[in-house]
Amino acid sequence: MAIGGRPAEAIRLRRIYAAPEPTDGARILVDRLWPRGMSRQAARLDAWLRDLAPSDALRQRLHGHPEDWTAFRAAYAKELALPAAQAALATLRERMDAGTVTLLYAAKDEERNNAVALRLWLLGEDRDVRPACAR
Repeated sequence: MAIGGRPAEAIRLRRIYAAPEPTDGARILVDRLWPRGMSRQAARLDAWLRDLAPSDALRQRLHGHPEDWTAFRAAYAKELALPAAQAALATLRERMDAGTVTLLYAAKDEERNNAVALRLWLLGEDRDVRPACAR
């Protein structure tokens, strides 16, 4: 699947603790908190878009209940509609128009984290996600 005429491979994912690669393109941190033990020099960021990160409450909910992945993605999609997130998305889209971007995250879970959810959302692969009933 492609976004904006670009192949899905143009939006990469990488844990920030992994060594940067020449093929990363623009390296963009999409976490709200700075990763522990990571220096700014070692991170080699092109941008830190905090406003693309889920709220603290939503992040903690995923951390405590990773089995609620679908509900997390639905709630996160709603947060991406907020004005601050929309402004950050505009910045991200400018980077994407320029070439490959790598969304960086600190989470240990490489399959269920906000960067994975954001990539799915950007690619339009989360259109069928519906919010789950409140707990």
